[in-house]
Amino acid sequence: MIRKVEARMTHERDLSARDGGELDGFHIGFLPGGIGEAVSDFATEWEDVSFATRVWERQVEDGYRVDLRVHVLRGEGLVDLDAVREFLAEYQERDAATWELADFTHPDGPGLIGTGEAFWLTGPGVAVYVLADPEVVDAAALRSIAVGVVSADR
Repeated sequence: MIRKVEARMTHERDLSARDGGELDGFHIGFLPGGIGEAVSDFATEWEDVSFATRVWERQVEDGYRVDLRVHVLRGEGLVDLDAVREFLAEYQERDAATWELADFTHPDGPGLIGTGEAFWLTGPGVAVYVLADPEVVDAAALRSIAVGVVSADR
């Protein structure tokens, strides 16, 4: 069950800057061209893990389509990359054993990357999870987005 903690905040950003701003202690340093211009922030909690989320979406005929999501996850159970993988598999209702992911080296810590998603552990209790629509963001752009999300303390 997802419990909304804070109200949605929607704002427009200048995407030509190719910078996604700061989110819960992290700087989103690269945005590819072509992602939606409607940007919303959310704060939620699920299974004792808090999520700070920024979403980029576009208006389409029948509503909105999400192009990119960046989540900062904080929770005591996120002790290592395997724990993050297990948590996200349960959150996304996936089988962790069959989830196709490859090792991914991020400047802030060890990670995994797949089609349309990447996540890494930045330290005990803190992880970042990036999800992108593969029809809008290709594998190279996904990797660039992920590498561009770094601790704002750097």
